[in-house]
Amino acid sequence: MDKVSRYTSQVKLNFIIISIAILTSIGTCLFVVDLGIILPALVIAISCLIGIQISFIKNPKSIIWVLLFYIFTFIFFTRELGGGQFGMLQEGILLLGWLTLIFTADKHNWRILDNDLVILFLIWFIISVLEIANPAGASIQGWLQEIRAAALYPILVVAVGFLVLKKNSDLNTFFYLIIGLSVVGAIWGIKQLEIGPSAGEQRFLDEGGNITHILFGRLRVFSFYSDAGQFGASQAHIGLVALVLCLGPFKIWKRILLFIASMLCIYGMLISGTRGALFALVIGGFLAIVLSKNFKVMIIGGLVALSFLFVLKYTYIGNSNYQIYRLRTALDPKEASFNVRLTNQLILREYLSTRPFGGGLGVIGVWGLEYNRDKFLSTIAPDSYWVKVWAMYGMVGFILWFGMMMYILGKCCGIVWNLKNEGLKVKAIALTSGYAGILFCSYGNEVINTAPSSYIVYISLVFVFLSPKLEKELRKLDEKSLNIE
Repeated sequence: MDKVSRYTSQVKLNFIIISIAILTSIGTCLFVVDLGIILPALVIAISCLIGIQISFIKNPKSIIWVLLFYIFTFIFFTRELGGGQFGMLQEGILLLGWLTLIFTADKHNWRILDNDLVILFLIWFIISVLEIANPAGASIQGWLQEIRAAALYPILVVAVGFLVLKKNSDLNTFFYLIIGLSVVGAIWGIKQLEIGPSAGEQRFLDEGGNITHILFGRLRVFSFYSDAGQFGASQAHIGLVALVLCLGPFKIWKRILLFIASMLCIYGMLISGTRGALFALVIGGFLAIVLSKNFKVMIIGGLVALSFLFVLKYTYIGNSNYQIYRLRTALDPKEASFNVRLTNQLILREYLSTRPFGGGLGVIGVWGLEYNRDKFLSTIAPDSYWVKVWAMYGMVGFILWFGMMMYILGKCCGIVWNLKNEGLKVKAIALTSGYAGILFCSYGNEVINTAPSSYIVYISLVFVFLSPKLEKELRKLDEKSLNIE
């Protein structure tokens, strides 16, 4: 098909979509008087979705950008507007994105999906589907709710990423979005702490959120994220990413802005009161130092990190500050909540010893309480995504999942190790160390399966796997500039 024919087809498609939008709006407005506010709201929602669909057709990369923006902000709309299932729009955006890709299939290189990352997530999705037949007999509704975050979103987002993200400019846009939105999250969190929660946030606290977010009369800041645990882990994740980037071979003003962004996010982590987020910084930071292959950086960075941990573990410096005091308890093996978690894990070990395939998806955690109250596992708080996978999939499933995660981490490290372009290498180190941090941080909290951290990780992995191709693009640009000179 030549360019003229493609352009004509595009115009026809856009015309059909816009025509349907206009007719839908006119038709539904006729019934506003009878149905009140519900229908106008529906018209606005449909119009927004149609507008999004048009943007996807014109620029498929916007599937990822719209999705990223939405998963950072939908909790805010849920709290402030109330009553709406705003989280379900994740599926709406993904559905519109996949419809766009399918109907413009000739424009995309589908062979790129034949890679380790997509295959592993596809295998995990198939295993998760088969869990519906788990002999433990968990609720199908619970399975349906849990499989979305556990297996459906990963395969859908990763596959879309490989199909639409192709250039170094896409990687830069990704960094602008996640760092920018995280900084906004940190600033909103500071406002929440210093000025107070908004009306919607106060309602969230009054309706039960205060149980976990008000400790000893102090607020655990959660910003516009789902909870303080996700806020703290995500802030640590992006704080680490920005810190690694600010050490890269970039313009000085960019490095200064990245350092400021990193400090804001790390402060956001502190005021969240999420102790497990510390390990996102520690594990990710050590990996970043090793991947740098810079002996001087390894020595200095290692000494700084060990000194920081030594101060937290063996001194009382900063204990007058509540945030530092709470962070210090993450390294205390006698800490009460840590021992409760260990006790729960001992109970689970005994219960699951005769159930190698676990209790089924949705049997533990939020969906366990809602759909599987008759099951023993629903009475135990997982307090960890690792533990949750173990409870749902059993030891067999956990070994498969953990093996898959470690293989992906190893593959990313191997890719980064072989990159030659210094700028791209620093970016890939930032993404790989961020993934490692979130993976191990998920031992203490449900993080890697929760937005926005989950989506950031999926797209980060796509970019790391694509980095050898991105390096070729940079090499060609360098060769072209040399030829011009």
